[in-house]
Amino acid sequence: MSRSALRRWRERGSRTVTVLLPFADIMEIALALLSLSPDELARLDWSFADRKRLLDHLLQSGKQAQSVDRDKLDQTLLRLALPARDVRRLKRFAQRELPKTATNAAVIELDL
Repeated sequence: MSRSALRRWRERGSRTVTVLLPFADIMEIALALLSLSPDELARLDWSFADRKRLLDHLLQSGKQAQSVDRDKLDQTLLRLALPARDVRRLKRFAQRELPKTATNAAVIELDL
């Protein structure tokens, strides 16, 4: 790992956490992140770069989804490898912003 990559890894939280989520939930969370206004980002204490990084993690699941049969995609859990800091951010976002009745985002409620 290069020196700059190691520095970025430490800044992101230094530990990777694996999260399994259904594709529909991943896309729902991504759409909710995209809909945040600048004021809402500020309330979460996030920058535009924070949101972009979170979206990039979620959109990576699209590569996995391409290899899954469309009929089984709704029942398939996709694996996301996220820095611990970003998991904490997504957890806080899911608890505060996403309607629990519309998503299974409660699975993000990890003890970190």
